Amino acid sequence: MRQSEGHAVTQVPLLIDEPNGRKSGLTIILAHGAGAGMESGFMREMAEALSAGSLRVVRFEFPYMQQSGKTRSWSRPDPPAVLESTWLNVIEQVGKPRELVIGGKSMGGRIASMVADRAGVRGLVCLGYPFHPAGRPTTLRVAHLEKLATRTLICQGTRDTLGTREEIAGYTLSHAIRLVYLEDGDHSFKPRKSSGRTYPQNFQEAVTAISEFCGSL
Repeated sequence: MRQSEGHAVTQVPLLIDEPNGRKSGLTIILAHGAGAGMESGFMREMAEALSAGSLRVVRFEFPYMQQSGKTRSWSRPDPPAVLESTWLNVIEQVGKPRELVIGGKSMGGRIASMVADRAGVRGLVCLGYPFHPAGRPTTLRVAHLEKLATRTLICQGTRDTLGTREEIAGYTLSHAIRLVYLEDGDHSFKPRKSSGRTYPQNFQEAVTAISEFCGSL
């Protein structure tokens, strides 16, 4: 069951998918990627799939995406400080940090990884982590991942152009991070037809990995 919550100006509007099964006591908060908001197909399908089990799923949008929805024109993401403060605000708004798993798609998951230790959350889930910008494999976004203490799951397509399996093998990452590779998946987990894999297969593998990870926390 999904409900929409509108709050005072100081709070962030949330979309909440309540669990259909027995409640685990955990809430997972998912932030969107740079180019599509919390109601994109990927975000909606992921929230529905995870809430079909025992997880309560919360989605939100960063200020620039909220504004884009009002003006119906895309704008650049907010500065990192604004993205991080929005994440911290949402964590405080939703509930006790030790009952929260945070993360999201691409940029949403990356910013979550930058506040996870500071916020003291239970876990972190990144869906297609952008280890580097497209076409710039030497501009790495991994420094903070070397010492990350929060238990973390990263679901990554093996041919993700923002971090392939071969590239990631050369990075130094914290032992708190577990990587699950989705065979032949791109940044959105989609495989090529020639691979013999299907998108639903990769998507379901990610959902299963997330559910099992949250169940182990």
